[in-house]
Amino acid sequence: MMNLSFFGRKLQRLCSPYFHFDFNSFFIQLCYFMILSLFGYLGLKVSKTRTHVRPNNFDLFYTSVSASTVSSMTAVEMEVFSNSQLVLMTLLMFVGGEVFTSLLDLLFERFNNNPYTCSTKDNQSVKISSNSLPIKQEVNSQIVELGLVSIPNHHSSSQDHKQIDINNSTNNNDVPNGTIVVSYNNSNKDILRSNSLRYLSHVVFGYLLVLQFVGSFLVSMYMTFIPSARQVLREKGIKTLTFSMFTIVSTFASCGYVPTNENMIVFKKNSGLLLIILPYVLLGNTLYAPCLRFVIWVLKKITKREEFSYLLKNSKEIGYGHLLPSLHSWLLVGTVLGLNLLQLVLFCSMEWGTQIMDGLNPYQKFVASLFQITNARHAGESVFDLSTISSAILVLFVVMMYLPPYTTFMPIMDHETENDAKKEKRKSLVECLVLSQLSYLVIFIILICITENKSLREDPLNFNVLNITIEVISAYGNVGFSTGYSCARQLKPNGSCKDLWVGFSGKWSNKGKFILILVMFFGRLKKFNMKGGKAWDLS
Repeated sequence: MMNLSFFGRKLQRLCSPYFHFDFNSFFIQLCYFMILSLFGYLGLKVSKTRTHVRPNNFDLFYTSVSASTVSSMTAVEMEVFSNSQLVLMTLLMFVGGEVFTSLLDLLFERFNNNPYTCSTKDNQSVKISSNSLPIKQEVNSQIVELGLVSIPNHHSSSQDHKQIDINNSTNNNDVPNGTIVVSYNNSNKDILRSNSLRYLSHVVFGYLLVLQFVGSFLVSMYMTFIPSARQVLREKGIKTLTFSMFTIVSTFASCGYVPTNENMIVFKKNSGLLLIILPYVLLGNTLYAPCLRFVIWVLKKITKREEFSYLLKNSKEIGYGHLLPSLHSWLLVGTVLGLNLLQLVLFCSMEWGTQIMDGLNPYQKFVASLFQITNARHAGESVFDLSTISSAILVLFVVMMYLPPYTTFMPIMDHETENDAKKEKRKSLVECLVLSQLSYLVIFIILICITENKSLREDPLNFNVLNITIEVISAYGNVGFSTGYSCARQLKPNGSCKDLWVGFSGKWSNKGKFILILVMFFGRLKKFNMKGGKAWDLS
């Protein structure tokens, strides 16, 4: 056992200069989503569906993965699921959303960086292994006996240091050999940072719950007082409260599932409902970081708490990826609004007078168009049938789905970012070997074209490379856009073919669906490979 431990330490010390990838965080989140997907599958399997037609096990697992990774790829009509199954899917989307998972990361960060974790009283000694102490092994034993070593604190400025009192463990009969007794003198800045993390977790939790409650209440009121919307739910047998909670949670988590088969197409004339849901597309995704900073700023003005000021001034030191500096937040808002404006102009110029707008007045056309293009950035709800939209707009949607949520036009690089870039001189071995996001997507598209080769030859109008690309990029971006499948587009009509309100991937083979499941997991965890392919030089 000691030999294995010794070998493990030697291997870690040998590989540490080359492997900087955070495997622990990656595998924790991967296991989290896999367990969540398995739990959702078992729940969907044991519960009864609304209709007598029961989906097969693989499609249930596919649906569970889609809900857990907030991808909303549909292989089963939504109206097949019973009320209890819809509630289960609501829970999956809630705990699988980025805001909730980032809250869990924040709680782990609080625990790991709590200055009182090592002791309940100031200056209380704790025991740590001498092999794990972040001090070179070559340190002079005489210096250790003096009991005063200064170690830089990575969470504070370069001038701040944490004082650690070290006593030689060989003189202490209560501890085994090879163990060092450490006594911490916590600085005020460490305590302030810990308190700030605690306040930040409370703000994120409150932000999450308040928005869910307000949104569900507003949608419920709308469905109750607007006869046309209420009639739709009555005809489909969907409870108002279930629809309200399901839709708001799905939209905020950027999932895109809606309890109706037609998604939001059946509500495209209900502009009020679209305007209620529309802000949630942004609040839980592309504009989450600026909105979070704004909430903290408001709380600072109201409470005058020092912790809120610390959060605003030390966003990078906090280590919460969604708490961006002020300049970055403003540039992000401008980028999001600019991309939405570009999409809106192009969409309206090409689709305003087409068949998809039939029956809508100018106001309804504008609101529906705004809702559609805003959902192209990760939310994935649709008020139009994507198969009837022009190819140019579909290509634009592919680009929007590929872009990460915090894609920002930054003509001005802040000083700290520039210094960090200068420090990063040598790439790690992992960074040299991994490919870019786009390279992996091309590989996935090729693999799916291989698994669906027969359908590509026999049904080219439905199975074409553009539709497959849209499906793959949509799964990667956790969006849920799909062109669907139409029996009318078959070159060789099949009498047994039946049009269903499912995504295009719902007609794929199980091998193709399995590859798309991998794409959904890859897309949900893409933040761990955002720097992939940096070793390639195409000049």
